[in-house]
Parts: sequence; C-alpha cells; structure tokens
Amino acid sequence: MASTEQATSTIEDSAIASAVAFTEVARSLFLSGSVEDSLARAVDLCVVTIEACEFAGAFLLEGDEVTTRACTDPIVVEVDALQLRTGEGPCLAAIAHKLTFYADELGTDPRWPNFGTEAAAMGMRSLLALPMATDGTLGALNLYARYPQAFGVVDRARGLLLASMAGFACSTARAHEDEERRAENLHAALVTRELIGQAQGILIERERISADQAFHVLRQASQHLNVKLREVARDLVDTGERPETGSPQAL
Repeated sequence: MASTEQATSTIEDSAIASAVAFTEVARSLFLSGSVEDSLARAVDLCVVTIEACEFAGAFLLEGDEVTTRACTDPIVVEVDALQLRTGEGPCLAAIAHKLTFYADELGTDPRWPNFGTEAAAMGMRSLLALPMATDGTLGALNLYARYPQAFGVVDRARGLLLASMAGFACSTARAHEDEERRAENLHAALVTRELIGQAQGILIERERISADQAFHVLRQASQHLNVKLREVARDLVDTGERPETGSPQAL
C-alpha cells in the first residue's frame, strides 16, 4: 500500500515539476519582447529543455522568402542554407505542410536525398522540424542532433509544445511591434502636420496670402528642390527663409 502511494506521489510530483517548468518557459517566451528576442529565447530553450537537442534554429517565412532568424550555433545557419540551396528538407516541409517532420537518419532518408546526404556529411544525423503557424506567424522550430534516432517520443512532445508556445509568443510580439509602428507613424504624421501648419502661418503672416496659397508655395518648393514637403516646412520654420520654388510667381 505504502509502495503504491509513494509511486503515485512520485508521479504527481513529476507532473507538478513539469507543469511549473513549462509555465516558466511560457513566461520567459512571452516576456521576450520582440520577434527576434522570442525566437532567440525559443531556440535556447530547446537546447536546455530537450535532452537530445544539440543545436536549434528557427525558420520564418516572410513574403516568399524563408530565412534563419535565430540559431544556437553557426552550424545551424550552414545546414539551413543547404536546405534553401537544395530546395528540400524537413524544415521547409514543416512550413509548407504545417506538420511535424522528423528525420532520424538524414544520410539515408529517401524524402530529402540531396539535402540529407550533404547534411549527414556535415555531421548532422537527426533533425526534428516543428511548425510554428499561429495568427500570421509561419515558420518552423528546428532541432538538430549529431546522432541518429536522437529524438524520442518525449523529446518530440516537448518540442511540439515549445514550437506552439514560440508561435504564439512571436504573434504576440509581432502584434505589439505593429502597434508601436502605427503609433510612431501617427506621431510622425502629427508632427508633419504641425510643421506644415507653422510654415503656412509664417508665409501667411509675412506675405499676406491665404492658407491655400501658402501651402501651394510649400508644395512648389518641395517639387523644385526634390525634397519632402515636411522638410521644406521644417527648414522654413527653423531658418525663417522663404523656400526656393523655381518660379518668380509661385502663387
């Protein structure tokens, strides 16, 4: 009876420890900040938390281009470049099909004969590619090992969970970056509007012209000088000098 209770307690303690560990993993991923930071943290966690994983990298698809956005070792970049050059491999397949692909012996895997043979010659024998496909983020978390049949069932399950969390973290980070970019664009637009208004005010006061006529002067100067309108306005506000329009009659 005592033995059964001890076994049950051990299983429960292990489950609790695993839950706590992955809670911390999720927390660190979502606090990373940018997409780059999230991916860098994700590949580091792969090596730390998945026993068989010796190297890790992250592919992202942006437009029509697939790039390595994070890695734990330069060898990952070399192997990834080999996939892109041959146009085949588990990582590209994971992105294309949004499914997990596992090669337990790259040197003899018939699915990717060109990539697999060369990757094995470089010392890579096992490759686990896990899709990240969440809310606009499309990529793959890629785990590498120098030994064949490196990734067991537990490793693959942990990898899948990490890839899922990394995908959500990247989507969250990207949404935050987009929001910051929109805020910056709005601020820039407001600054531009204020500058142009100040420049118009100077011309209106100095030349006794209308607001439309003042704007026409600024626009003529922008076209003549091949400079953006806000820069023409900024120069007028800063120097007080009427901008050149290329015409004696700008109005």
